[in-house]
Amino acid sequence: MNLSTILLQAAAAPKAGLWQNLFLILIIIVIFYFFLIRPQMKRNKEQQQFRNSLQKGQKVVTIGGLHGRIAEIQDNTVTLEVDNVKMKFEKSAIASSINDQLNAETNK
Repeated sequence: MNLSTILLQAAAAPKAGLWQNLFLILIIIVIFYFFLIRPQMKRNKEQQQFRNSLQKGQKVVTIGGLHGRIAEIQDNTVTLEVDNVKMKFEKSAIASSINDQLNAETNK
């Protein structure tokens, strides 16, 4: 076999159609959705529900690791009391409840 016959056979071989390429792209998008986007949206929704359910007197931990008790809740801010010192944080800075952490540790 010489080079010209190999090139002619390659040129005559059927090429992947447009529909096959679109199908592969669609499969990749679906995989990304179910393995990356959907779980992240679920975590964000759970975190938002947690922040909306914060109550006065609840013991919480901030994303910086500060432990305190909620003294006051406003629209977007939470006042934490730590050793008789009151500090104001954004609600988004509250990572978890101490009760949630204790339940997670006992279930291990």
